[in-house]
Amino acid sequence: MDEAFFPLEARGLGVTLGGHQALAGATFAMDGSRRVVVLGANGAGKSVLLRLLHGLISATAGTISWGGSLVRPRAQAMVFQRPVMLRRGALANISYALAVNGVRGAEADERARKAIERVGLGHLAARQARVLSGGEQQRLALARAWALGPRMLFLDEPTASLDPAAAGEVERIVREIHAAGTAIVMTTHNLGLARRIADEILFLHAGRLTEQTPADRFFRAPQSGEAAQFLQGELPWNGASPSPPG
Repeated sequence: MDEAFFPLEARGLGVTLGGHQALAGATFAMDGSRRVVVLGANGAGKSVLLRLLHGLISATAGTISWGGSLVRPRAQAMVFQRPVMLRRGALANISYALAVNGVRGAEADERARKAIERVGLGHLAARQARVLSGGEQQRLALARAWALGPRMLFLDEPTASLDPAAAGEVERIVREIHAAGTAIVMTTHNLGLARRIADEILFLHAGRLTEQTPADRFFRAPQSGEAAQFLQGELPWNGASPSPPG
């Protein structure tokens, strides 16, 4: 893994949004070799944590260091639950993202074509992205991110609202992206997906990180009562805001 990224160390992270403490005192480390899945009830702070790590929002407390530096490396990408598709063809969506990141010409063409083939959408390269199915759009969003060559990929509920077949395709692609050398940090409410794909679990409750543990141990013997309740389906949304951040 890229030394500019790892170890990623967070100390005392806090985020306040609209007067609501969405994240408080989160301290953890990642070495980049393990697929990390962030779990917790609605409003626990999962999406907030991903957006914070990706640089979309700023911490109101604490620090994040990347390979010992407080400067966030640029080679990161994020895919959201509802991907944003541009008003252009599927392949052109990837090419545009590359151009914005300074990759043009023959190199951009090659990377875009390779990425769309990797996710099984080569036959739809000229199709308008906004008319693709939900599963196809999510695969295209993954291709767009993958083409950028990220060292770390953040995935926020990437299989939500997808049927089992489409979710399976997304899972396959995520595995391939990780196998190609990209660190994965993902949120999901799908415990089956988390069991299959996670090497490590970060569990959040009411904006606080209650445990960081290997996935097999988490599902076998969670360390906190909140995690045990969550796995048993007994933990409701736990935030205070009427529109809780994930």
